[in-house]
Formats: sequence, C-alpha cells, structure tokens
Amino acid sequence: MAQKIQAIRGMNDILPGQSQQWEYLESQVRRLLADYGYQNIRTPIVEDTRLFVRSIGEATDIVEKEMYTFTDALNGDSLTLRPEGTAACLRAVIEHNLLYNTTQRLWYAGPMFRHERPQKGRYRQFHQIGIEALGFAGPDIDAELIAMTADLWRRLGLSDSVKLQINTLGNKEERAAHRAELIRYLEGFQDILDEDGKRRLYSNPLRVLDTKNPALQAMCEGAPRLIDYLGEASLKHYQDWKAMLDALGVAYEENPRLVRGLDYYNLTVFEWVTTELGAQGTVCAGGRYDGLIEELGGKAAPAVGLAMGVERLLLLLQDKGLLPEAAGPDVYLVQQGEGAPRYALLLAGALRAAGVSVVQHCGEASFKSQMKKADASGAMCAVIVGENEIAAGQAVVKPLRGAGEQVTVALAEVAAAVARLKA
Repeated sequence: MAQKIQAIRGMNDILPGQSQQWEYLESQVRRLLADYGYQNIRTPIVEDTRLFVRSIGEATDIVEKEMYTFTDALNGDSLTLRPEGTAACLRAVIEHNLLYNTTQRLWYAGPMFRHERPQKGRYRQFHQIGIEALGFAGPDIDAELIAMTADLWRRLGLSDSVKLQINTLGNKEERAAHRAELIRYLEGFQDILDEDGKRRLYSNPLRVLDTKNPALQAMCEGAPRLIDYLGEASLKHYQDWKAMLDALGVAYEENPRLVRGLDYYNLTVFEWVTTELGAQGTVCAGGRYDGLIEELGGKAAPAVGLAMGVERLLLLLQDKGLLPEAAGPDVYLVQQGEGAPRYALLLAGALRAAGVSVVQHCGEASFKSQMKKADASGAMCAVIVGENEIAAGQAVVKPLRGAGEQVTVALAEVAAAVARLKA
C-alpha cells in the first residue's frame, strides 16, 4: 500500500462545514466593502522577489527569515510567494495606471505565505483580507478605515472583543532624527539587549522597542519618543485623525510603541487587538504608506490601508459562538424503483429552477439507507419518488426538521409544498 502524502505543516485544508464558515465571514466583508464603495482587485500569488525586498524592507523579519523564495528554473528569476498583499496590489495599480487622474478604493482577499513556526492562529499559508485607499492625503480616509472596521465588528458581534490601538510615525525626516537619537540611547544598553535587539539595533531600532521581553521593558519605557520629534504638519494630521475618531465615538488607546513590522509605514498606524486569542492578539492592522507607490516606480501618491487575518477572526467568532451552523439543502431527493433516477433528475431540475436547493441521491441504496443520508444531510425535507409516485405523476414531501405533515402532491405542486415548509 502506497504511503499517504500529507499537507505541508502550517498549510491547512479547509474542509466542508469549515468552508461554510469562511463563506459567511467573506460574505459579511464583501457586503461591508460594497457599502463603502470599495472594488475588488485580484493579483498573482507569485511575484518578483524585488517587489517585497523594496517595499517591506531588507532589515525586516519577513524578508530576512520568512519569505518563500525560489529560482525560476526556466529563466533564473528570483520569485517569491507573496508574504503580504499591499505590495502586490500597488504593483498592479502602477502597472495598469489605475491612479491616473483619479483615486482608488480597493480590496482583495486570498492566501499569503510566511515560513515561520506554525501555532494557533498563525500559519505558513494564511489568509488575509486587505483594503487599500489610494490617492487620499487627509486624515478623513484614515478615519473611514477605522469607521469601516468598527462597523464590521458590529455586524459580526465582536465590538466588545476587540480594542483599537493607534500611533503616528511622522514623516521620513522626523523618523530619521528620532532614529539617530534612539540608536544612541540603545547603545547604552547593549549589555542587556537580547539577540533580536542586537540584530535590529542599527538596521531597525524602532522594532527593538516592540519587544515582548520583560527584562527590556524598563529600557523601552525610557527610550526617546517619536512623537517628540514630529513637526507641525505630522502632529496636525494625528490630532485631526483623533478628533474624527472621537466624533465617530470609536474608543482608542494611544500606544507610542506601536510601530508595525514593515518599513513602508508613515504617519498613521493602528491595530485592532483582542485578549481572547492568547499571544496572537492582533486581528486587523494597518496604516499610512505615502512613499511606497513612488518607491515601487509609480508617480508619488498618498495611500493608506489595512489587512485582517481571516483565521484569527474565525477563531474569535468560533470561540464566542458567533458562527452560523452549517446549512443543509432545502431538499434531499430520495428515489427508488424502475425509472426513478431519470424521474428524480427531471424533478430536481424543476425544483432548482423554482429556487429550491436540492441534493439528489445517486446510485443504488435501500430506502432506509437513503432516508438516513437525507437526515444526515441537514436537509429541511425529503422529497420521495418511487414507482407508485412515477405512475401517478406525484412526489411525497416529508419534513425532516421542525413541524409539518408528510404530504403527497402532484409534481407541479412540489416546489410550493417545500416553500410552505420554509415559510
């Protein structure tokens, strides 16, 4: 017997039943984004490696340790499975000139890939829903993203389970002045820095402050604050954004150590976090990246976006009992006897044309076996056809869920009988 081949660790199958829960979340998000005027964009899973090195930053954990990169055997190009969606979205926008004399509100969904240690809510193939608003410079679009995600939490029943943290990173020059001072400060603590801290000291010192190491918390608390280096324009953008959040009635916590793990952010950064998923507490995060479009070869344009983790949101919804039960079909069509398969096939087609969902039994099986399968399918009712029904041009409608009496009706009346059970 051949050895079974299993899925790669950290890359999971989504099975029937589970997939209905995914479809529920996706439908809620799709409806929300339509309400706010966002359009869907779909990009390839594989991109030129340079796209992510240039956008995410060479000194980030993603580029240094986590990307799935390989050489194309045909032409020797370095290719990478996308580790995040923003860069790929912007590459498409630039390539197809989608920002010419206009703005764009875009969203996408799909798998991303990072080679890291799999754990609950964190996988090597994971799924994100990303939202990008391009060409908008003011804090009002930043506030719209927060309003939109707050609206989603209300629709999903998660408003009490997530909290908003915000910060501002200023502009490039302000971050450079703060970075120089921060490095000088951190150099005085090299004797206590852990390996991650030492590695990031000169390449990405802001990330040193994002450590979870308890021994470094006092050092982090005393570090120079980026907000003290911000100029008038950056401070005004931040204050205006907060005023809009206040007007929306969205509660938030200012977190000066919130920096995000990607190099391209400026000004606005935020995270929606929960305490109900253990260590993997961020369910949605994003911010402003005004320089990235130009960095990737496009005409300079402001931009802001976010990404939400589908697996983490589903875990949270599942833990709180907020996911709908898997829905069965309206009808399981039971058939037996001479001519029954063809008769049932035509009846199933007529029912579907009338808006009734039908699972038709196929193959040989006893009546008892078929009725067990009908019940296990979750169908609301069984429609039964045998030799007697075929001779009379009828069908039996038998309720499997809730109240209702078994009835025998003419073929033309089956859809109406099912509809009465659904009412």
